[in-house]
Amino acid sequence: MAESEPQEGNYENLVKAVEDLKGDLEKLMEEMEKLTVQATWTAYDMVVIRTNPDLANSMKRLEDAFLSCKEEIEKKWQEVLIESKGEEQKEE
Repeated sequence: MAESEPQEGNYENLVKAVEDLKGDLEKLMEEMEKLTVQATWTAYDMVVIRTNPDLANSMKRLEDAFLSCKEEIEKKWQEVLIESKGEEQKEE
């Protein structure tokens, strides 16, 4: 009987290891599914852009407009900072 107790412990350890492995495999499969979906959408986007040059041109114009707006906002922000520093110095 003393021999059966260590075997039960080994069996329980083995069952736990298999359950852990199953959980890890499920997580990996979910991650692979997510990556597959992302890769599919990326491929789809590439095909759409290559087959419709107007879309690529529109995206470029949109990017240029965004960068222009960003540059203007940064300039205005710098002006506001300079003005606020000037007002602080006047108050002192």
